[in-house]
Amino acid sequence: MDSHLDWHAARAALEWQVDLGVTEAISEAPVNRFEQVAPPPKAGVASTAQAPVSPVQPVAAPDPVADAETAARGAGDLASLKAAMQAYTHCDLRKGARNLVFSDGIAGARVMIVGESPGREEDRVGKPFVGRAGQLLDKMLAAIDLGRDREDGRGVYITNVLPWRPPQNRDPKPDEMAMMLPFLKRHIELANPEFLVVMGNSSCQALLGKRGITRLRGEWAEALGRPALPMLHPAYLLRNPAAKRETWADLLDLQARLAQSKA
Repeated sequence: MDSHLDWHAARAALEWQVDLGVTEAISEAPVNRFEQVAPPPKAGVASTAQAPVSPVQPVAAPDPVADAETAARGAGDLASLKAAMQAYTHCDLRKGARNLVFSDGIAGARVMIVGESPGREEDRVGKPFVGRAGQLLDKMLAAIDLGRDREDGRGVYITNVLPWRPPQNRDPKPDEMAMMLPFLKRHIELANPEFLVVMGNSSCQALLGKRGITRLRGEWAEALGRPALPMLHPAYLLRNPAAKRETWADLLDLQARLAQSKA
């Protein structure tokens, strides 16, 4: 506005703008209303610069497999390994299971059988292979003069890939197997069997890195530096009785290996 206008002229110009609908006065210099202005300091308090706030560092998510490896390495015997598995909280299967199914049979036996996961009866009792499939397994072992309770050098030791029952007896999921595999490897190291019998697809996947049990069965492989014999799971034999013939051949092969190794 022209500074030479007198007071009356300036007022008349302002009234004219109000009549036109002007509601706000605009200064000669632009104002950035998005700029944050620090509040004035309180009276008697010296103004100080605000220290920069350090960004919050995100908390790293836990690694279930790494935690399992650490817990398994720390177990010096089978009892401490079982305790470490009971204290392991990453696997959600434990929430729906009644019991942790750790093992059965003679620890230190020449033969260690690795199944897949507990069923309903195993979950109830807390031992592997106690249902119908377990009863068939006992008959299979007795046919070649072995047993889970024998302490005359003819005993076997039994465990599973998973220690908790999956819902509706579904197959183990890859992430469940991955987080429990360190415990299984340590279990085998501590039990120290001469031979492994790997029963079922999930067990072959865990220890041999392969699936296709009907193709793999009967062919000796190596798992953790030990001879391993893939075999059909007894539950499969209950559904497919005709496959018992192939399993009998595998049992005889195991019997021959035991006799050869002992000699």
